[in-house]
Amino acid sequence: MLRNVSSFFLRTLREDPADAEVMSHKLLVRAGYIRRTAPGIYTWMPLGLRVLRKVEDIVREEMDRMGAQEVHFPALIPAEPYKATNRWDEYGPTLFKLRDRKEGDYLLAPTHEEMFTLLVKDLYSSYKDLPLALYQIQTKYRDEARPRAGLIRGREFVMKDAYSFDIDEEGLEASYMAERKAYQAIFDRLGLEYVIVSAMSGAMGGSRSEEFLHPSPIGEDTFVRSPGGYAANAEAVTTPVPEALPIDGLPEPAVLPTPDATTIEALVDYANANYPREDRPWEASDTLKNVVVALTHPTGERELLVIGLPGDREVDMKRVEASVSPAEVEMATPADLEKHPELVVGYIGPQVIGPNAPTRVTDEDGNPSGSIRYLLDPRVVDGTMWITGANAVDTHVFSFVKGRDFDGDGTIEAAEVREGDPAPDGSGPLHLERGIEIGHIFQLGRKYAKALGLTVLDENGKSQIVTMGSYGIGISRVLAALAESNCDERGLAWPAQIAPFDVHVLATGKGEEIFGTAEQLCAELDAAGLDVLYDDRAKVSAGVKFADSELVGIPITLVVGRGLAEGKVEIRDRASGERVEVAVGEAVGAVRDLHARLLGQEGK
Repeated sequence: MLRNVSSFFLRTLREDPADAEVMSHKLLVRAGYIRRTAPGIYTWMPLGLRVLRKVEDIVREEMDRMGAQEVHFPALIPAEPYKATNRWDEYGPTLFKLRDRKEGDYLLAPTHEEMFTLLVKDLYSSYKDLPLALYQIQTKYRDEARPRAGLIRGREFVMKDAYSFDIDEEGLEASYMAERKAYQAIFDRLGLEYVIVSAMSGAMGGSRSEEFLHPSPIGEDTFVRSPGGYAANAEAVTTPVPEALPIDGLPEPAVLPTPDATTIEALVDYANANYPREDRPWEASDTLKNVVVALTHPTGERELLVIGLPGDREVDMKRVEASVSPAEVEMATPADLEKHPELVVGYIGPQVIGPNAPTRVTDEDGNPSGSIRYLLDPRVVDGTMWITGANAVDTHVFSFVKGRDFDGDGTIEAAEVREGDPAPDGSGPLHLERGIEIGHIFQLGRKYAKALGLTVLDENGKSQIVTMGSYGIGISRVLAALAESNCDERGLAWPAQIAPFDVHVLATGKGEEIFGTAEQLCAELDAAGLDVLYDDRAKVSAGVKFADSELVGIPITLVVGRGLAEGKVEIRDRASGERVEVAVGEAVGAVRDLHARLLGQEGK
C-alpha cells in the first residue's frame, strides 16, 4: 500500500501535550497516532489504527493457532448476569453503570466472563462438546479514578479476553498451559520483553493466577525476582514465617513513660536514651506499630481494621487491597477514629483490639464482634517480644509478648516487600522491579459456571458444573508498552512487525528529478509488497521532513535528495541509526533485504 503524506490524515506536533507524563503518551500524541478526547479516552488516528490492527493480527494468529475461536460481544450489557455473580456490587466504583429509558440497569463491560458463560450455557450441554476455548477483541470500560500515562491506564481500552471451558481440573490445567504458551508466542513475536509472575486474582476470583509484566520504570506494578527463579507480583509475595520462640523466662511487660514518642523513630531514640539494654541498642524492628485502615465492603458497610506489623516496615496499601478484596481500602480518617476513643493515636496497642479487647464477644456463628478486628504480620509469631503502644498518651509497653500478652484474629500480607527480603521458596534474596501489566491469566474454576448454571452431562449422564479459565491481554496497553520501549529523544522507532508502514520515502529537494525518482521508487516498493508512506510535500524543508520521519518512527527511511546527483539514495535504519548510500537501481532490493532482516526473515 502506498500513501502520500500530503493527503494522509496526519499532523505532527512539536510540543509535548500538557497532560502527558510518560514518553509513550507524549510521542503517540505528537506523532499523530492518538488524540485525547477526555481524561483516559483517546481517538485512534490512521497511524495508530494501523499499529493497533497489526498487534491484534498477531494476537489473533496465535489464538487461532492454539484452537481458540473468535466471537464478539456488545460492550453494553444488561446488569442481570453481573448481579447473579455479585460483581454488580463487588466490582466497585470502576464499573460504569447506567440505565436505559425503561429504567433497566446496564453496564459498560470491563470484562465479559458472564456473557461467555451464558453463551456456552445456551448452546452446549454435553461433555463431548468440551474442551472449548473462545476469545474476543473488544473495547472495554473502567471508570478509573486517576487515568494516567495515556493508553497505559485509560478509562476506555482495547482488550483480548479468552475463556476456556473444561469438564474437570485436569482439562483446565491443560487449557491454562495452552493459553500460557500462546501468550509467550504472542509477546515473543511482538518483540516485547516480559516476565511471568505469580499474581492475585482480585475481582476476577479463581485460584491460580499469573501476570505477564513488561519491565519498565514507569510501570504501576512492583514485582520481585530471585536468583533461583522465583517471580511474583509484590501483592502476591508471601512472607516466610519464622519459627515460634519459647515464651518461658521472658521478662514481664512493663508500662513505661515515653513522652512525645508518637513516631517509631522518636520511640526508638527515647528507648535507647532512657531504657537501654545490655545486648544491643533498640531498633525499629523491635517495635510493633498498629496501623488503622478502613474497609468499604461492596454492601457499603465501613469497617475499621488494625494491622500490627514490625515498626521497620510500612503498610503497602496495594497488598492490603489484594488481601481484603473485594473491599476497598483507605487509611482511617479522623472521623473514623473519633468513634473509637480507645484508639489513642500514636500510642495504639493490642490490648484494646481484636481478641485482646476487654469486651470481646462473638456472634451466633462464632465470628468476632464488638471490637475492631486485629490482623498481624506473619513475622509476629508466638514468643516474639515487642515495644508497642499502651493506649495512653506518652506511654508504651515494653516486653509485650505475642502468644502470652496478646494475640490477633489472624494474619495479613500487608507489609511492604523490600529489596533483599528472602524469597518464599528459599531461592535467594528478592530484587524489586517495576513493570507494566500486559497480560493476565486465571484459573477461574467453577465460580461463574456455578453462579450462572453452566453444567453439562458427563459420560455417566450426571450433571457436572463446567470449570473455566480466563485469559486477558491489554491490546492498547501492549501498544503503549511497545512505544515506551522503542523510542529515543527524537521519536518512536517501531519494530518492523507492527510498524504502521514498512518504509518512509522522503523527497528532500526541489528538483523535478528528485520527486520523479522518489515516486518511481515508491511505485517499485509498493509493487514489491511493501507498505510505503511517501513524504511528497513540495514546500516543506528537508529538516522538517527528517524530524517528522524520526518522530513517526517507521523502521526504514529511504531518502531521495542531494545524493541523486551522483545516482545514489540513502537508506536509514530508524532503530540502529545505521545509514548507507546505494545506487538508485539497487535501492528497492536493499530496502527489501533490510526489511527482511528487521523481521528476522533474512535468507528466507
